[in-house]
Amino acid sequence: MIGLVKIELYKIFRKWRSYIGFLAIVVLVTIIQVAMHIEGQRSINFMTHNLQQSFLLVGNLLNGYLVSHLILNSLVIHIPFLITLVAGDLLAGEATSGTYRMLITRPVSRFNIVTSKFIAGIIYTCMIILFLAVFSLGLGLSFFGSGDLLVVQNGTIIVFSKSDILWRFLLAYSFSSLAMIVVASLAFLFSSLVENAIGPIISTMTIIIIFMIISGLDISIFSDIKPYLFTNYMNGWRLFFDDPINVREIIKDSLVLLVHIFVFFGSTAIIFQKKDILS
Repeated sequence: MIGLVKIELYKIFRKWRSYIGFLAIVVLVTIIQVAMHIEGQRSINFMTHNLQQSFLLVGNLLNGYLVSHLILNSLVIHIPFLITLVAGDLLAGEATSGTYRMLITRPVSRFNIVTSKFIAGIIYTCMIILFLAVFSLGLGLSFFGSGDLLVVQNGTIIVFSKSDILWRFLLAYSFSSLAMIVVASLAFLFSSLVENAIGPIISTMTIIIIFMIISGLDISIFSDIKPYLFTNYMNGWRLFFDDPINVREIIKDSLVLLVHIFVFFGSTAIIFQKKDILS
């Protein structure tokens, strides 16, 4: 299996589209960092306007941790598209290039083939999130230095001390990886159904957008289906910046995302087992 995964990773990284995600993160994070360098203090003053009337705020509030938190808030919505560029091509790409027959005739079971591709997709997804974490935090701390983290959630302002931040980011990025694996799993499922990677990319992003719209609508008719939409749980990383942390809610959100991953992958494995590659 390790050998198969290495082969699939080689296939992924020999395609130019696999590097679009890393390049996009560099560009977007840099733009946000520069914008915060120019307008960041004004944003801080706006967020703490009411607080400054009652308290004296000292220290470096506009720091790398704050900027990285803002970036994670914004980019976690856009990262799914970068993930689907690769995950949607894992199986459809074989059909497009006409290598399905060669792939199946290898002395390896279909289940092992689809599993190795799925694992390679997971590794790529985690690499994207890891790159986002390292580049965002590294560039932010270089630009703005460190300090306490100011978080505004649900109308509440929480200030975390400098010594109480890094582990929260570590767990938040880990949870984000889990959420993005759900996206990769869905794109992987659609990739097993078509012979062109464009279809899985468009289908996955369409579903994510529709689910997010439904989740954001406060309409009673949608209340019964909202708990089943994985998009409701993708922002669960924010729970790590609550005080105190709601561990039960984090576990619930993680389990829901894991169930979606297993359902999407299981469906893909069944489809691939029955796939007619001769037609």
